[in-house]
Amino acid sequence: MRLLGTKIVEKPWGKDVLPPQFDVPEDKRIGEVWFEPPPEMPDILVKYIFTSEKLSVQVHPDNAQAKALGESDQGKEECWLVIDAEPGAVLGIGFKQAVDAETMRRAALDGSIEALMEWHPVKAGDFFYIPAGTVHAIGAGVSLIEIQQNSDITYRLFDYGRPRELHLDNGLKVARGEPYAGYLHRHIEDHSAVTLVDGPYFKAAIIVGAAIGTDVSDVAGPKLVLPLEGVVTIDGAALQAGECGLADGAQSVSATKDARWILISAA
Repeated sequence: MRLLGTKIVEKPWGKDVLPPQFDVPEDKRIGEVWFEPPPEMPDILVKYIFTSEKLSVQVHPDNAQAKALGESDQGKEECWLVIDAEPGAVLGIGFKQAVDAETMRRAALDGSIEALMEWHPVKAGDFFYIPAGTVHAIGAGVSLIEIQQNSDITYRLFDYGRPRELHLDNGLKVARGEPYAGYLHRHIEDHSAVTLVDGPYFKAAIIVGAAIGTDVSDVAGPKLVLPLEGVVTIDGAALQAGECGLADGAQSVSATKDARWILISAA
């Protein structure tokens, strides 16, 4: 087992109080905790995100669009598992109704894009898959786990007047002006073992206890193990919440009965 290194990222919109498994530097606002992708799985990034303010309205390209725009050969699809949410917390994903590119541009410039978007009330256990091209924003008071293609290409469409660059030209080339598909969102009940993603870029499943019960666990090759509760062991080495470990195809993975954990593999 290899324990992945972590990167603690300060953000002005982050939180100064995180779950107890994370050490927060004094007088720091932490917005993200990244697990550094290992060489065996370089194309997948796993992180925690913590918000005290709204994040920008943004969009990511897919692989073909990223390459066509001269960025890289890898775009960004992602998914979110909400682990905590304050009362009234929301995620903005997609639009209430179809909008064309010119309408989206005007709305991004005057700030009315927020009113055009669909804002989903959230609670712990809500899961969303975010295809490339989906216009989205994470609201305040949300803590979530993000599993994504390892890409930092983000096109900001609106940022509430913050002094950061917008990327309207490229963003509008890739943004889908459409409602978010309902089948991409579901609520995961506590202590449910379920496949979260079986997609073109990565696979992920929630495992409960030592029982696997999902096809994704049978995928050969390296896997990331992310405990949510309890203790998970890889060849006898223990992992706890707040950590992420790499298991190669030959290593055994087991867990305590009270464990709840995410298993992530390449597609």
